[in-house]
Amino acid sequence: MIKGLHHNAYRCKDSEETRQFYQDFLGLKFKNAFEIETTQTGRETSVLHSFYEMADGSSLAFFEAPGQPFEFKRQHDFDLHIALEVSYDFLLVMLEKGKREGVETRGISDHGFIDSIYFRDPNGYVIELTAKKSDSEENNEAKPAPEEVLSRWQNKK
Repeated sequence: MIKGLHHNAYRCKDSEETRQFYQDFLGLKFKNAFEIETTQTGRETSVLHSFYEMADGSSLAFFEAPGQPFEFKRQHDFDLHIALEVSYDFLLVMLEKGKREGVETRGISDHGFIDSIYFRDPNGYVIELTAKKSDSEENNEAKPAPEEVLSRWQNKK
C-alpha cells in the first residue's frame, strides 16, 4: 500500500537559485543535499540532489546536472505545475510577497473548492499555492462521481 508522497524530483538550472526560491521565498526547510559522483551502474557523474521539506514530511527535490543536457522551458499550468497547500492567510501573505519581490505572480483564482495563486520558479516551473475552502463552501452543490466525469470526457473526445 502506498503511504504517501516522499518526494517529487525535478531538474534545476542552478541549485543556489533554486534554494533561494524554495527556502528563502517560499519558506520550505532545506532538508538535505548530496552530490552523486557515481551512478548505480558505475558511471562517473557530477550531480547535486537537494531536498526541500514541507510540514507533512514530504519534499520537493531537485537535480542539478550541469554536464547532462536538459531543455528548460517555461511550463504552461496545464503541462506541469506543483500545487502546495497553505492556509488562506498565508496565501494572501505570499501573494503580496511575490508582487513586492518581483516574482512572477498570478491570482487569486477561485476554483470552487480552493483558492490559488501562482508563481514561476527560476527553472520555469509553475508553483501553485492553494488554500482549501471550508467544507460548507465545498459541499454546497452535488457533484458527479469522478468516474462519471471521466466517462463523459472520454465519450466527448
